[in-house]
Amino acid sequence: MTDGTIWLAEPRSIAFGGYHVVLARGLTQDELVCRLAKAVYGSVRVAVAVGDHTTDSLVQLLEDTYGDLYAEIGLRLGRAGDWTYAVAYGGWQGEFRPLAEVSRDGADICLLEYEEENGKPVPPQFAYFRDGSLLSACNLHLDGSWGYEGVEGEPATAVRLQDLLTSAGLPDHERDDREVHRIALGVIERFFGLSLPKDAIVHGALPAVVLESGFPKPARA
Repeated sequence: MTDGTIWLAEPRSIAFGGYHVVLARGLTQDELVCRLAKAVYGSVRVAVAVGDHTTDSLVQLLEDTYGDLYAEIGLRLGRAGDWTYAVAYGGWQGEFRPLAEVSRDGADICLLEYEEENGKPVPPQFAYFRDGSLLSACNLHLDGSWGYEGVEGEPATAVRLQDLLTSAGLPDHERDDREVHRIALGVIERFFGLSLPKDAIVHGALPAVVLESGFPKPARA
């Protein structure tokens, strides 16, 4: 069964720390991993396949292998309808460049990200790229914070999305942030036809890779 994306607004919907999900149309899993490895700041990461994993088992592998959950970036991979997806674990926060380059050669790339445990706090983020260009982006609290005043991007797409969010009653500063988050995800999901399977991601085992930085692993005690 394929679900949408609204379920991401649930507390700790995927793992502690929030979620970082990239959906790609027009790329295989291997192509998406290769491009994401090159999109990490600093030296290019090496993608190391580590077999099938649940959320818990990949988190445990990162902790056991690298000595710290946040030392490297893990990805669990899958496909839903037309979309290939990569769900990030470990030290993904602030590590990826804007994903315009990942969308080169006609690919569609959607980023959904929320640093849920960040104390600043950082609102959930959305960005959609096609063929090397940003079509639309906004924070999903629609509160004017973190550099966003409404939807930014290619004018025709950004204006249409902004109109749909407005029709859904957003922004609404009297409404709970999580409810605004949920409504905004629903609008974006319908507008772009996004698919993301909750059961497979939350409860299933999926192929996984680690984007290794190349730094020496810490010695085991």
